[in-house]
Amino acid sequence: MNQSSSQAGTQPAPVVAVSTPADARRLAQDLMDVMNALLSLIERETELVRAGNIRQAMALDKDKTELSRWYVGAISRLKASQKYMRSTAPDLLTALHRHHDTFRAMLQINLTVLATAHAVSEGIIRGVNTEVQRRTAPQTYTAAGQRSATPQRHASPLAVSRTL
Repeated sequence: MNQSSSQAGTQPAPVVAVSTPADARRLAQDLMDVMNALLSLIERETELVRAGNIRQAMALDKDKTELSRWYVGAISRLKASQKYMRSTAPDLLTALHRHHDTFRAMLQINLTVLATAHAVSEGIIRGVNTEVQRRTAPQTYTAAGQRSATPQRHASPLAVSRTL
């Protein structure tokens, strides 16, 4: 099997634009449904991370990935259909834009919570590492009676398991 034939099997199906008002309404409803489902899941993830339940939040990854895939597909179809929808259903397009703005704001909150959790955990790990290094390094003093800085050659690595 050559490279081009193996790649041809993995390419996504072409995006089909809507061509009727019923298809446009169905696409809008599908997009709103997937955004609502994704928002619900993301809000749950945010609550879990805020509460410190990282394992439970990580368990939502599979569902979040699947919903994200559906969302990207719906957005691709909307982009392909935008010209038609702008001319035949501008009110639907306006409603989708408003809903998407709310969706984006909620995503931003989730990203902020996740970034904060990451920064806190990194700070904790750095603090633990500093304390471990301080305790394992030889305690020496300079000629002036000051505690000397720990030479890097005495620093021991800190191993962290990323599996919770």
